[in-house]
Amino acid sequence: MSTQQIPVVVLAGFLGAGKTTLLNHLLRSARGTRIGVMVNDFGDIGIDAMTVAGQVGSTVSLGNGCLCCAVDAGELDEYLEVLTRPESRLDVIVIEASGLAEPEELVRMVLASENERVVYGGLVQVVDASEFEATRQRHPGTGRHLGLADLVVVNKADRVAADGLRSVRETVAGLAGRAAVVEASHGRVDPELLFDRVVPEGEIEGQMSIEDLLYGSEDDGHAHPHAAYESLSVTATTPLHPRRLMAFLDSRPEGLYRIKGFVDLGPADPANRYGVHAVGRFLRFYPEPWPAGEERLTQLLLIGSGIDAPALRKELASCELNGPQDAPDEHGMWGVLRYVQRTEEEPDAS
Repeated sequence: MSTQQIPVVVLAGFLGAGKTTLLNHLLRSARGTRIGVMVNDFGDIGIDAMTVAGQVGSTVSLGNGCLCCAVDAGELDEYLEVLTRPESRLDVIVIEASGLAEPEELVRMVLASENERVVYGGLVQVVDASEFEATRQRHPGTGRHLGLADLVVVNKADRVAADGLRSVRETVAGLAGRAAVVEASHGRVDPELLFDRVVPEGEIEGQMSIEDLLYGSEDDGHAHPHAAYESLSVTATTPLHPRRLMAFLDSRPEGLYRIKGFVDLGPADPANRYGVHAVGRFLRFYPEPWPAGEERLTQLLLIGSGIDAPALRKELASCELNGPQDAPDEHGMWGVLRYVQRTEEEPDAS
């Protein structure tokens, strides 16, 4: 992968669902991750004494390595170009959609972007658990929006009794299809569910950091946000069969939100390893030469809610090659290559 790509996450939800609260939580708990924020239309961001509200065309530094822009949807690509410049050194970009915005349009614009430094990071839909039924009545498009989501955060879970929360979650899960669904209070979701968090060098678990002192610890008796999802790490020393790998990826189960890492496809392409980036329904492979002297391994991290880790591990193990007789045929890589982004210089193989 010649260009470092920055995931762009679309954060959506109707007015009052808690998008801004969730976004502020991500900013406070970034811990070394440089976040670019784009506020669409009516969004507000309040962090410490800084507030951005309707300042279209403005860019504000949040003072913690993060940047914020307030933009109209028509300016999206223009500001993606600004935020993805190498000098910005951002790790992720979050677009907070207006409570009245069509998230589908923002997702389409991100996917259609010709900016080679951008990669889709998923649609996160926030719903208010305490007002969910009322919201569905006021906004008939609620079900459609949930059906587009890659991750749904059922926010304000602390305001609903256990039975009511269970009912809301079941309804949301039915509308959201294959999307992962997690519960949250006060917008507290683990940043690592949405993007890779960069931990500053020397930070020790359990030791209060400078940012803890500045922003305060969030351990106030509430459940830790990472309890809402599971992660599974898989390492394989045997190459994977590309056809069986694609069969696994094409049928990945409900709740499996993110897959990242590298796969070794062995004789199908001995010169390259393939970076994998999957979020919700989105999938992309990035071939790159094997680093000199590095052991050839498949290393994947799977993240989701309600996933069956042993079953996933077994399915991935079944993708491993079973000796020379199991070598893929000449068309075995076609499924993988469909998800490799071609550069302008590459000929069209279709």
